Amino acid sequence: MTINCKGQLIDLTIPKVMGILNLTPDSFYDGGVYKNEADILKQVDKMLNEGADFIDIGAYSSRPNAAHITESEELQRLLPIINLLTDAFPDILISVDTFRSEIAKQSINAGACMINDISAGKMDENMLTTVAELKIPYIMMHMKGTPQNMQQNVSYEHLIKDILFYFSERIAAARALGIVDVVVDPGFGFSKTMDQNYELLKNLELFKMLEKPLLVGFSRKSMIYKPLHTSAAHALNGTTVLNTLALQKNASILRVHDVKEAKECIELTQQLNL
Repeated sequence: MTINCKGQLIDLTIPKVMGILNLTPDSFYDGGVYKNEADILKQVDKMLNEGADFIDIGAYSSRPNAAHITESEELQRLLPIINLLTDAFPDILISVDTFRSEIAKQSINAGACMINDISAGKMDENMLTTVAELKIPYIMMHMKGTPQNMQQNVSYEHLIKDILFYFSERIAAARALGIVDVVVDPGFGFSKTMDQNYELLKNLELFKMLEKPLLVGFSRKSMIYKPLHTSAAHALNGTTVLNTLALQKNASILRVHDVKEAKECIELTQQLNL
């Protein structure tokens, strides 16, 4: 349960927090908020001071029906910010949220240490080979289709078995190429209905059989705010509830917009293990 980031062994037996930094104008919660370097530096400084172990930077919106952007545009958004953050925070551990192998390569060369791929290598046939060559940790998420059509791909023979089979195949493909550090993300909100999201959460402990660290990303998603008849802006309390449940079901990384509250979830649930 360790991953190697820039030669630093990160022990995931104690859960970690991944703070989200969206560089997209159309992300569902914070799209367009961080428009200039000063705002970005202020937000990342805040997340790091609150205890974020990783900062996950995304420059391609993966919300349902999001607009597709070119590789060039994704790079233009991404690389200057990686350079900015590594200069300002030399010890920062940056994860890059991309499904494109060339962007993965350039991001790691610029100072990132991990790739977070919503497609688990299925949207770019060169991704797994690139990750293997870079010798970096790789987060693989479950999704059917693309962000543009994933919510039309919600049919399963058996939800949990299908997702576990998906990961067993993708993990085997990664292992065959020599990828050592793999983290799995079941993909809450991706190619899943509301009921399927909660069935997945209910059975989350079954993912322990994959023998890989588990990342969960509920933060302020519609699976929280729709049942509560509210909005993403008012979904922090619900996010905290689901993060706590996930920690009790063996989650290793919480990917969140709100770092302080996620760290508190971890600190309090760790009291149960003392």
